[in-house]
Amino acid sequence: MSPAPPQVDARVAEATIRTVTLRLMPLLGLMYLIAYIDRQNISYAKLPMVGDLGLSESVYGLGASLFFLGYFLFEVPSNVILERVGARRWFARIMLTWGLITILLGFTQNTTMFYALRFLLGVAEAGFFPGVLFALTLWFPQSHRARMIGWFMIASALANAVGAAIGGALLDLDGTLGLKGWQWVFVATGLPALALAVIVLRILPDGPDQAPWLKPEGRDWLSRTLAAERESGGKVEHGNPFAALLDRRVWMLASVYIAFPLAAYGLSYWLPTVVRSFAVSNTLNGFINIIPWLITALALWWVPRRAARTGDQVWHVVVPGLVAALALVLSVVVPGSVLKFACLCVAAAGVFSAQPVFWSLPATFLKGASAAAGIAAINSVGNLGGFIAQNAVPFIRDQTGSNLAPMYFLAACLGLGASLMFWVLSALRRDAARRVAADAGAGLRVA
Repeated sequence: MSPAPPQVDARVAEATIRTVTLRLMPLLGLMYLIAYIDRQNISYAKLPMVGDLGLSESVYGLGASLFFLGYFLFEVPSNVILERVGARRWFARIMLTWGLITILLGFTQNTTMFYALRFLLGVAEAGFFPGVLFALTLWFPQSHRARMIGWFMIASALANAVGAAIGGALLDLDGTLGLKGWQWVFVATGLPALALAVIVLRILPDGPDQAPWLKPEGRDWLSRTLAAERESGGKVEHGNPFAALLDRRVWMLASVYIAFPLAAYGLSYWLPTVVRSFAVSNTLNGFINIIPWLITALALWWVPRRAARTGDQVWHVVVPGLVAALALVLSVVVPGSVLKFACLCVAAAGVFSAQPVFWSLPATFLKGASAAAGIAAINSVGNLGGFIAQNAVPFIRDQTGSNLAPMYFLAACLGLGASLMFWVLSALRRDAARRVAADAGAGLRVA
């Protein structure tokens, strides 16, 4: 069979990418929205929960951060299993278990139960975010991935917006049906995960070959394109996927990525404090918190599109990170709550919009199960930033007696991470060029 003319392939490609995007991304985005709300709901429930259970700030901080420890320990094995059993069954399992544990958090009785459930929530959710990143490599060519990751991560911004609004409203249900407001936060946010687990199990294909809504010519074009990319020079698939954990490129990316989750969870600490200074009700407080996440959603749409248009990857990761670090510093030095709030809006947009382009990079040098393990390793190490932030922030505040000092620490970490990101990404680009040249030379010698 002769290859299709370029203009035919272009039409098929455009139609196929559009179909996959419309069929896949809304579902994945909804899954992430629910996941992010279930991860963040503890920040909305904090104040009344701490008072009712008699938890100290340090006990709360450790319990909240144990999520990241469970996430860290089980993320790589979870992603390797996903690569073997398929996204449909594994995503449904993840959502079912995290929904059940979230509901159980609403009936927490003591410190030990709080610690255990937060750790188990991390175990349950481990592998979801990197699993989606890996699944996108099975559906989209490299040139489209950053934009798709941006669309996917918009759900995290919307989750912060929706979560802030419903978190405040649920707290105001205090006493309804005999449940306290903080209990409603956990029960009401856990139930959607259970419902969506059933939907995912029924309608999510494991890959293009199982998608009944793809036309044969579109499925053929996508299979050929993805296969050609997997076999392109410089990509590695280890015999044992866990060998990806020894790849120095994985650790280079993980070491600099840690600054971004650290700053993100710092934002979740400082933003409610600033908004609270507006002296409004819980419900109105939640609606004010929507503003920074709508701005973040816009940045997540614009930055990956601009990166794809210009072909530049490095600066579309580094610049947003540096802008966010500066905005964090300004948020504690400028006068007035409104200006502080505006700076935090910019910081949130910078922290999150740097990540779609970043997450398109591991699949440029890893493939198959090695890509699944490598992406999970980067994310699990990076998310230790959340563990660090949720312990360092209250510690620094207790030692200094200031709500401002922790933000200088977080801004410094983000500024350092973004600066080192320039060096790491430049080194990866040079390494990729060397490997492609070496593979081409080996091919010529064999010929």
